[in-house]
Amino acid sequence: LQKGIAVSCDRTIHTIHTILSVVRELHLGNKNKISGEDAISSAFKNQRMRRAFQQRQRCQRGLRPLRWLSMHQLNQTSKAAQSLALHGGTPVFPEGAPNWPLADPEVEEVLRSAWSDGSWGTYQGIWTERLCERLAEMHGRRFVLPCSSGTYAVEAAVRGLGVGVGDEVILAAYDFPGNFRAIEQVGARPVLVDIAKDHWSIDPAGLDAACSEKVRAVIVSHLHGTLAPIGAIEQWARARGIALIEDACQVPGATIGGQIAGSFGDASVLSFGGSKLLTAGRGGALLTDREDLYQRAKIFGHRGNDAFPLSQLQAAVLLPQLDTLAARNLCRQLAAKHLRKISEKLSCLHTPPVSDHVQPSYYKFGWYYRANSESAPSKEIFIQALEAEGLAIGSGFRGFARRSSRRCRSPVPLTCAKDAVESTLLLHHPILLSDSISLERVGEAFEKVHNAFFV
Repeated sequence: LQKGIAVSCDRTIHTIHTILSVVRELHLGNKNKISGEDAISSAFKNQRMRRAFQQRQRCQRGLRPLRWLSMHQLNQTSKAAQSLALHGGTPVFPEGAPNWPLADPEVEEVLRSAWSDGSWGTYQGIWTERLCERLAEMHGRRFVLPCSSGTYAVEAAVRGLGVGVGDEVILAAYDFPGNFRAIEQVGARPVLVDIAKDHWSIDPAGLDAACSEKVRAVIVSHLHGTLAPIGAIEQWARARGIALIEDACQVPGATIGGQIAGSFGDASVLSFGGSKLLTAGRGGALLTDREDLYQRAKIFGHRGNDAFPLSQLQAAVLLPQLDTLAARNLCRQLAAKHLRKISEKLSCLHTPPVSDHVQPSYYKFGWYYRANSESAPSKEIFIQALEAEGLAIGSGFRGFARRSSRRCRSPVPLTCAKDAVESTLLLHHPILLSDSISLERVGEAFEKVHNAFFV
């Protein structure tokens, strides 16, 4: 079992089920006066049937078959992987992943300033006013509505567009779960389209099939260091009178064709959550040029006072981060370029290409995990091995492809979205601001884990 855990969770689960099945059959065999040998034979027959059924189910859902490893394969893999921290070896980063947010002296300065003049505790004040002015100028927007989170900002945008019961909103089948819930929250129905093969955002090719008389809006998210072809999507939406909401929560400061992310469509949203590139612990913002949209969103959140506010203290700490955003994004881009070079040596990882006309910002750096060997570990084990080496790494979103037709409409095959759920691997951004020595150690950790399983 320990070897199974080290190489494949699927193998471990299979072994446990076999043991339980044997125990059950022995119990029933004793009760029904069947020999122990016959009971064990029946247990393994049931497990073979269960395994075949499981594989058929996965194939029907468009998922890759589970890989069942022989004991010889397990032994060989375990010997090759003895140096991994997962198996008790020394981690590449014994100190763990870098902390976030950084201890910026400029942030400390504005905190002291807000404390000294008492503005930190006011309902309305100079800090939110300054933040709104900076965001409006930065994105070329007329109106900015600061709020409690990027998740709420998406809902505020949907409500601001007047979307309601009986309407439909298009979004990618692989996306942040809050976007799906925001549509449901207003009584509308999500319509799912597939993502492209080379990025984690909507494939414009599926939009025509998703369009109907009920569709009022489309939500487009930029995810995992890739940028959506939002110009083409915006053109498609305008031609049909459909509103566009741009979710730029993961990509503040990124540009597409020289235009900053967060400036496209009828509305755009930003997030200031605790892990984000611009962080206030919590918070978000809705940006738009449409006064009607802004007023509807603002009125919905007003319950005698602002029910979904961004505090003065949160606004204050964001201002100095706006000053350093461009320089830090450039640093992240250089680090991402280094990670791509590392990935070229690793047979199990595929990195989506970066177009010449975009300048990404990296909240997460993403790969597709492609393990095409029978002896390869599952993605989950590969992630556990990298985590044990001290990297902040994990899986992507669970997506919506398996959600009931009672909740959403899926007019096109969702092949790439399903694949993204199964194969996405994400490195958290703080390490991208580290020095060249730390980035070399990232490469060392990846090569160490890759070579243990694939060489």
